[in-house]
Amino acid sequence: MRKATLVIFAAVNQATAFNLPNLSNIFKPPTTSAASIKQPNNDESQLLQAISNTGNGKDADLETQSRVLSIVRRMETSATPKPTLLSDPVEAKILDGDWFLQYTAPSEIEGKEAGDGDNNKWVAVDASEGDSNIETPQFVGAGAVSAGGIKVDTSENVAKQSFDIENTRVTNEVKTGLGLVTVGGTIRQSATVPLRAIVAFDIGKLSLDIGPTIDFSFLFDIRAAIKGSKEAGWVETTYVSDDMRIGRGNKGSLFILTRDRDA
Repeated sequence: MRKATLVIFAAVNQATAFNLPNLSNIFKPPTTSAASIKQPNNDESQLLQAISNTGNGKDADLETQSRVLSIVRRMETSATPKPTLLSDPVEAKILDGDWFLQYTAPSEIEGKEAGDGDNNKWVAVDASEGDSNIETPQFVGAGAVSAGGIKVDTSENVAKQSFDIENTRVTNEVKTGLGLVTVGGTIRQSATVPLRAIVAFDIGKLSLDIGPTIDFSFLFDIRAAIKGSKEAGWVETTYVSDDMRIGRGNKGSLFILTRDRDA
């Protein structure tokens, strides 16, 4: 009897090692520190609001253009990317993949950029890129893009720009009334402006909605023979985050792109 009592006593004590956890703790909602919550970027939000319903910039009035340029310049000067953005593979990953063009317009309004004054105006350095002899006349087509002389209206369809950092290539795609236009080429970092990617276009195609695919890549070869260089343009990244990228082009165009197509 005494032995049986000891066995029961030992079993009870052993059971205490398997106490059930406090169920209230299991079902308690997880707590998240304020630091771990992604805070919305106020400038990006303001910029998206300013460019909304502008037909990719084509329908933006002077007041809207001025406001956009002001916000953009504030973002460019307060969060300038590191000069190693294009040379450091780790940093360059933020550029990799697809971006969607939400707004494009000239960087100047009637010869003067909006902002805090002339001292705050964005100015391209060595725009022609020396021997590359890249064309720099201002492109005035708001809501449109020009790649190696190929102009495409983007006011009704969102253009996609894809960076392939590993293979040093960039591809632009935009849907038109006839079909999908694709223009792409190799990119290299500028020797004088670290944040500038110089493009040598070598692919141009129009995939018709009804009919074959028309390859007009030969036009870039003709241009290269005339100009003496395959490099036909550049885009300078002046602001970049996980969600938004701002760029300036060799013809003075401003580009605002987002990761989200429907931003």
